Order: sequence, then structure tokens, then C-alpha cells
Amino acid sequence: MQTLKRSISWFLVVGAIAALVHYAMAVTLEGMYSVRPAWSNIIGFCAAFPVSYLGHRHFSFSGQSSSHQQALPRFLAVAILGFLANQTLVLLGLHFTALPFWSLLALAMIVVAIGTYLLSKHWAF
Repeated sequence: MQTLKRSISWFLVVGAIAALVHYAMAVTLEGMYSVRPAWSNIIGFCAAFPVSYLGHRHFSFSGQSSSHQQALPRFLAVAILGFLANQTLVLLGLHFTALPFWSLLALAMIVVAIGTYLLSKHWAF
């Protein structure tokens, strides 16, 4: 039970840092440089991916024994699946609601984080 609490705690910390990188990059590009939301979200994801993988690998799931050769492609698949869900939620939100990009992105990131944790824990690492 202690190991599970530690894993979840680190997942939240690492996830928050990676989410902050993703969010800050995407919102800055969209707001200050008028990059379209879809593209700013992709760039934010790409900037956050190394933070996420390395942090989860070394802290959240440090007790796992999978090699980088096994874990990296699996985590990339999980991250891409999560990003596709994120992007879909954001773009649908922009199309069907009057909510601003920054709030839709924050909501989508929270929703997707739960699935990412479960897939990372039970499959990627």
C-alpha cells in the first residue's frame, strides 16, 4: 500500500510539472504569438513529453524493471493516446462551447491524467 501511495504521489508531482510545461507552452503560443490552438497544443505536448517520461521513469514507476527499450515506446503510445484524447476534447470544446482555450485545455489535461496513470502503471512501465 505504501508503494502505491508513493507511486501516485510521484505521478501527481511529475504529472503536474509536465502539465505545467505543456500548458504554459501551449497557452503562451496561442495567446502571445497567435499560434492556432491545435498547433500550440501539439507543441506543448512535445515540450512536456521528455519531462513526463523521465520523471515517471525515475520517480513514479522507479520500482518497475522494464528497460528503456520496452518502456519508452509503450509510454510514447500511452502519451500519444492521451494527447489524442486531450486534443479531441479541446477541439470539440472550442467548437461547441464559448469557453476559452486555456480553460478547455486545463479541463482536458485533468480528465486525461487518470487514464494515463492507469495505462502507465499497468502497461508502459
